[in-house]
Amino acid sequence: MHEIPPHSPLIVPRSEHRISRADISENALKVLYRLKDGGYQAYLVGGGVRDLLLGREPKDFDVATDATPEQVRKVFRNCRLIGRRFRLAHVHFGREIVEVATFRGGGQANAAGERHIHNGMIVRDNLYGSLEEDALRRDFSVNGLYYNIADFSIIDYAGGLDDLQAGRLRLIGEDPVRRYREDPVRMLRAVRFACKLGFSIDPSCEQPLFKLGHLLRDVPPARLFEEVLKLLQTGLGVCAFERLRHYRLFAQLFPATDESFDREDGNFSITFVNRGLENTDRRIREAKPVAPAFLFAVLLWEPVRRRFARLSAAGMAANEAMLQAAGDALVHQRPLVTVPKRFAQPMREIWSLQPRLERSDGKHPYRLLAHPRFRAAYDFLLLRAEVAAVDAELADWWTRFQNANNRNRVAIIDETTEGRRRRRRSATGREMTGI
Repeated sequence: MHEIPPHSPLIVPRSEHRISRADISENALKVLYRLKDGGYQAYLVGGGVRDLLLGREPKDFDVATDATPEQVRKVFRNCRLIGRRFRLAHVHFGREIVEVATFRGGGQANAAGERHIHNGMIVRDNLYGSLEEDALRRDFSVNGLYYNIADFSIIDYAGGLDDLQAGRLRLIGEDPVRRYREDPVRMLRAVRFACKLGFSIDPSCEQPLFKLGHLLRDVPPARLFEEVLKLLQTGLGVCAFERLRHYRLFAQLFPATDESFDREDGNFSITFVNRGLENTDRRIREAKPVAPAFLFAVLLWEPVRRRFARLSAAGMAANEAMLQAAGDALVHQRPLVTVPKRFAQPMREIWSLQPRLERSDGKHPYRLLAHPRFRAAYDFLLLRAEVAAVDAELADWWTRFQNANNRNRVAIIDETTEGRRRRRRSATGREMTGI
């Protein structure tokens, strides 16, 4: 990598910007001041500065410093060092974590063995540098703004303040393709920030998105899982889904699901995913919990459903066919976006309960009601009913059954059983009369 040329920063004094220490986390201020008092440079950086300038409440606060991770650990007893690709210090204050990163340098690849680049992608980067180098190594200009705790000024090396005012996402540097190659996840971050901030993506940074999706295959699948969660669990999942499809990035993450969209009945599968994401967005807006297992069960349902249909048509029993279909879908997905086991098992259970929910006789409904994954499977059934992928009467039946008391549940099952008997007798009568 070539040396980064010197830049003259724009420095905005405290009197000319809106950021106040009153809006910064008390624990983040502790970190900033303790580093400063220890003789180190300390800056609030990234999304926290960006959001404060936009009048938004930041989700978290990150700090940049010239102290090495080991030096940060000596300053804070409540500090843990994490990461190999990028060495970071996490300072713990109960449930709040303030992330502290040492200024990244802009020197040559493999210098002192601290930076390693493979096929243009940075796979290891613990080469440290100056504030200027750190600023020009960040992804988007609006994320490259620094709040200086020493004099409360804003420092802008990359035109981030102008882009913030224009509502524009622009990669730092003159070669967007190279920046995406350095870290392909930046493509997903572009989508996330465009949705979150309501910004447009600068044309020079947008056009490569249509052509470079294949670079995501080089990103560790576990990292992609975390990035997909960030994309789809921000309350703007529908927006992210639509943009991922627009830039042909969704096909790189979930190829089997994307393939189903191109089939003759593809509108059903697209609508199902959209409804699932709308449900997730609504729950997030209402400050309700969202289960990643449910979200990924929605994203992968169409490949599971199609595989289940083929296995069932070949004569395999429904329960066995669903378990086989679920396992196949997760195996095929693993090299792309790996779903951790703690979420994969609940997904299997949500899927496996779908054919079982089609039975509503005898003791079967009671057993299902006691299943620990019943509620999630029932919500999944409601979602299927919304897009007419399953009979709405079945969803209504389970709604009535679970909300009824024990006496009424008995009556509901008796009524259902008697209705089936009448239909069978009617069918038999038609056969005997030749109708």
